[in-house]
Amino acid sequence: MTEQLKQLRNEIDAVDDELLRLISTRARLAQQVGRQKSGTAYRPERESQIFSRLQQSNPGPLRDEHIVHLFTEIISVCRALEEPLTVAYLGPQGTFSEEAVTKRFGSAVTSLPCSSIDDIFRKVESGAASYGVVPVENSTEGAVGRTMDLLLQTPLKICGELELPVHQCLMAQQTDLTAIRKIYSHPQSFAQCQVWINENLQSLTAVDRIDAASNADAARQAAADSSAAAIAGKKAAEVFGLKVCAANIEDNPNNTTRFLVIGSQDVARSGRDKTSLAMATHNRPGAVHELLAPFAHHQVSMTRLESRPSRASLWEYVFFTDIAGHQEDENVARALQALRDNTTFLKIFGSYPAA
Repeated sequence: MTEQLKQLRNEIDAVDDELLRLISTRARLAQQVGRQKSGTAYRPERESQIFSRLQQSNPGPLRDEHIVHLFTEIISVCRALEEPLTVAYLGPQGTFSEEAVTKRFGSAVTSLPCSSIDDIFRKVESGAASYGVVPVENSTEGAVGRTMDLLLQTPLKICGELELPVHQCLMAQQTDLTAIRKIYSHPQSFAQCQVWINENLQSLTAVDRIDAASNADAARQAAADSSAAAIAGKKAAEVFGLKVCAANIEDNPNNTTRFLVIGSQDVARSGRDKTSLAMATHNRPGAVHELLAPFAHHQVSMTRLESRPSRASLWEYVFFTDIAGHQEDENVARALQALRDNTTFLKIFGSYPAA
């Protein structure tokens, strides 16, 4: 070992010692904050402000996403000292939903796998879970209808959102594609990989596509069948001991799923927020124009508008809308008040930090 290398390692050791001291100090301060405040230890608006400030002052060479990842884990373990959190997600272990939980809450939470999106809502409503993480839309396949329907029925609120890049992998017990006779996956994943499957598998042999409840469940079934493969995330291959035959097989390289965090709390303003709501109006000419006019009049930007059958009457629809800003912002509050005068139905799901 050269003297220069030894010196550099000594400096790293000194920095590590200082980091440990500072992290311990932060943890003690977090404990004091927990004793001073009321309510939950999870404060989405506060965490969003921390990440924004750190990214703005990041000197490099670490990229912003690395900084966010590091501090997500630091905040996670400090938060756990205040209040242990249980977060429900669409299981089993190894799903993209589980990745979303870790990305948002860090590793110092209890992850509670659920068999369905309905079960996630039930677990949070009953108090068995502190929060739930549910998929709401995919950049390739569009909205997750069940999540949207349940938002209409639940007293829960949207507390946050995150966007997770979704990279699909073909996995099996072995890597010989000619041995594959069936593929298990979730229907959305099949849809996201249609071109790759048609070009790389259908020409080799007759391959059956079998729908699974989740990608992780697909990997579980493939792990028990030497003639089967699964399409799932890389994490599922690790969990079920499968080999990755091909990685990043999604047709759209920018494939991304948006997840919502659901809970019982109202979230304060972070400075960069989004508000989600659902609304309905009379079925008459010009009604939708009247419905949307308050947003334009009060200079509120819509980031999403999607219709779903109302289930209350034939050919009537509920419009799901995301708008920029917090419901306590002056212009947003005025637009929402105008909506109340124009709608036959209005439900505000919540305001929360934008991803």
